[in-house]
Amino acid sequence: MVVIEAPRVGTPRVSAAVASAGLSSFALLYAPQPVLPQLAAAYRLDPGSASLAIGVATASLAVAVLPLAWVAGLAGRRRVIVWSVVVSAVIGLLLPLAPSFPVLLVMRGVQGVAIAGFAGVAAAYLADQVGPGRLAGAVGAMIAGNSVGGMLGRLGAGFAAGPLGWQGSMAAVAGVSLVCAVFTVVTLPRDDPRQPREEGHGSRDGRAAGGRMGMGLAGPVVVGAMAMGAFVALYNAAGFRLAEPPLSLAPAAASLVFLSYAMGTASSAAAGRLAGRMGRTPALVTALLVTVAGSVLTAHPSLPVIAIGFAVLTAGFFAAHAIANAWVTAEAPPEARGRAAGVYTLCYYLGSGVGGTAGGIVYGHAGWTWLIAMTSSWLLLAALAVLLTRRRKRLS
Repeated sequence: MVVIEAPRVGTPRVSAAVASAGLSSFALLYAPQPVLPQLAAAYRLDPGSASLAIGVATASLAVAVLPLAWVAGLAGRRRVIVWSVVVSAVIGLLLPLAPSFPVLLVMRGVQGVAIAGFAGVAAAYLADQVGPGRLAGAVGAMIAGNSVGGMLGRLGAGFAAGPLGWQGSMAAVAGVSLVCAVFTVVTLPRDDPRQPREEGHGSRDGRAAGGRMGMGLAGPVVVGAMAMGAFVALYNAAGFRLAEPPLSLAPAAASLVFLSYAMGTASSAAAGRLAGRMGRTPALVTALLVTVAGSVLTAHPSLPVIAIGFAVLTAGFFAAHAIANAWVTAEAPPEARGRAAGVYTLCYYLGSGVGGTAGGIVYGHAGWTWLIAMTSSWLLLAALAVLLTRRRKRLS
């Protein structure tokens, strides 16, 4: 198939629109996390049941990623992103009205499916709009928006819960997300009709694209799964560690650990320049090693050193995620970009669910040091997978 490269839309405009969509989506996805105790009290739940407000949304997101990537390949990626941000924000506004917890969970499940439309399609859309040469920087800007959204959603809901209650805090986050969604709808460029549509899995071109897609993508996909698993495991257990002796921080003070996401915002935005200067493989391995170094620092008993450790590991993780995500999309053939981005996002959120659960079990039974040992081993295995992928490509 001959692919006609279209003139590229201005990268700043595309990046701003997609970053705004990421801020909206991930603020909504994680907003319930800091108000789980209030949810538990309102619906008379134990902590494990209340945490389903997060788990159901992320699980439905992971399940919906690949089907929506396929739909976007047929119907247009911009259309799927627009519907994603609008529907997820509207559901966010309706969540405080849920009459029961099961109804709230159903709404969160639908919201997770809606967010999957952005999460699974955005990188492929950026590849279509800005081209491979500027893709790493554009994906870095997108992930910066994601990290800001995750941070502001958690902090905003947590600080608003006191004066407004959990319903008011959720509504406030949804209101801001709706404003971001409207900005995305207004500024997001239309799909270029000359970009190739996704080929069906059973077609000859589809099978050929799938074969080409598989070569050279194993390393960054493994990074998406294992690095995200390590990152979520550490942050899920962080609140417990900070609240327990000898640190014994109040919940509001412990939640300030999410300010470390600001480092992720900066590092993901800079990841494209890092990859351009060093090359993708060295940059990705370096980012993973920085994540390991930061996680080791958090084992120190001093609170300032722990805070530095979280800042370093967050910067390393988001840089690794930005480089790996851009790598997958850039390496995939144009007719398979949507599927490649969908596979990466699927593995990313599966890693989040499995890693977060495993991390909680290890921390509960063995403590923080063993949690660091486990997550560091995952990060080092991801670095090894990247190096093996490069070696296999050289030999092929």
